Amino acid sequence: MTQEKRKTIEKKGVVTSDKIDKTRVVVVEKLTRHPLYLKVIKQRRKFYAHDESNMSKKGDVVIIRQTRPLSKLKRWEIVEIIRKENPKVKEQ
Repeated sequence: MTQEKRKTIEKKGVVTSDKIDKTRVVVVEKLTRHPLYLKVIKQRRKFYAHDESNMSKKGDVVIIRQTRPLSKLKRWEIVEIIRKENPKVKEQ
C-alpha cells in the first residue's frame, strides 16, 4: 500500500486573543447563502492556533494550517502573519 499525502487545510483569519502563552484565538469568517431565503450570511468560527514564538498580536491577519492535536483544543498552527495591526488605531 502506498501512503497518500494528506491535503493540508489552510484558513485566513484575525487574531482575537493573545492572552494564552504560545496560543492564539483566531476567528475565521465565511460568507454563505441561506438555502431557502438566499440571504448572504456571515458565519464565524473560532480556532485555537499554536504560535511558538508569540509573534502575532491581537488584530493581526494570519494564515493557519491544520496539524496534529497539540492539546485539548489546539489543532492548528500559525503559518504566516499577513498583516500586522496598526498600533496607532485604538479600540473604542
